[in-house]
Amino acid sequence: MGLRLPGVLSRKCRNVLTANKAAPASSDVPKGFLAVYVGEKKMKRFLVPVSYLNHPSFQDLLSKAEEEFGFDHPMGGLTIPCGEDVFIDVVSRINGL
Repeated sequence: MGLRLPGVLSRKCRNVLTANKAAPASSDVPKGFLAVYVGEKKMKRFLVPVSYLNHPSFQDLLSKAEEEFGFDHPMGGLTIPCGEDVFIDVVSRINGL
């Protein structure tokens, strides 16, 4: 089930970035995407294109995750320890918004 993103995001960003309330099985992740969990207290699951892994801004988020969790992520997937608003801002910049 998709979650509506704030109105400030463009249609392109909404099409690329999706959030799910429930954490479905990994088989629900489309080819070419990666499931990440974002949040400081309450985690929300996002699907992002794997191409983001090479972007410097996204790599900064991955470095924060490595510092905080190492390779032991509590959600069983990649957990990024930042606020949802920060994550959406980074993704928006990657999309050239």
